[in-house]
Amino acid sequence: MPQTVLLAEDDRAIRHALERALTLEGYEVTAVADGVEALAQAHKTPPDILLLDVMMPGIDGLQVCRVLRAEGDRTPILMLTALVETADRIAGLDAGADDYVVKPFDVEEVFARLRALLRRTSPVPAGGGAGGGAETGGRDVQISDRQVEAAGIRMDLQARRAWRGKRELELTRTEFELLELLVRNAGIVLDHSTIYDRIWGYDFGPGSKNLAVYVGYLRRKLDEPGAPQLIHTVRGVGYVLRED
Repeated sequence: MPQTVLLAEDDRAIRHALERALTLEGYEVTAVADGVEALAQAHKTPPDILLLDVMMPGIDGLQVCRVLRAEGDRTPILMLTALVETADRIAGLDAGADDYVVKPFDVEEVFARLRALLRRTSPVPAGGGAGGGAETGGRDVQISDRQVEAAGIRMDLQARRAWRGKRELELTRTEFELLELLVRNAGIVLDHSTIYDRIWGYDFGPGSKNLAVYVGYLRRKLDEPGAPQLIHTVRGVGYVLRED
């Protein structure tokens, strides 16, 4: 069965071009012109993934995302945005989006991000998760079929819940996957290419700020006054999770 995409884009030329490209790629596409239609269609026939333009008249893509997440809908959402500032991208993540593509975009990048999001929502074997089976973890990492724990972070992989100490963290799907990868490898420096490959399935190159945005947003959710920072930047290499 082809995977279904709900595309909401008010620019007719972009909408038609994406609809044709996605259809040729093998997706079953429903294309709408605004957020009202997107919500109506998502409620009527839930898709496998949503592709939402941020700037639409009436109800915009961010509002669509907020409504669906408030309803408990966890369908992966990829945002299309012409906004390039980090704060604008964070607004999309805060609304519950899983990833974003900045306009003008290469359609192959859209395909790559869609594939990565859809892979991450597919069932995985017990003990799989974002880190796969290759990592053995750093020091003091506890891993079981259901849970992974290190540096004061505990994650329930089946329920997709996470805590720092007793405080539960409200994480998007991408944030959860990224945190799981870091926790599984606590104490080990993961380079940018490895993280891109494990989380997105595609390395977007040295000019991409995608990873830095997600790490920054995840840090803000993890940080606590008086508590040690957990995610550390190793300049020119990548990131490591450790307590110090």
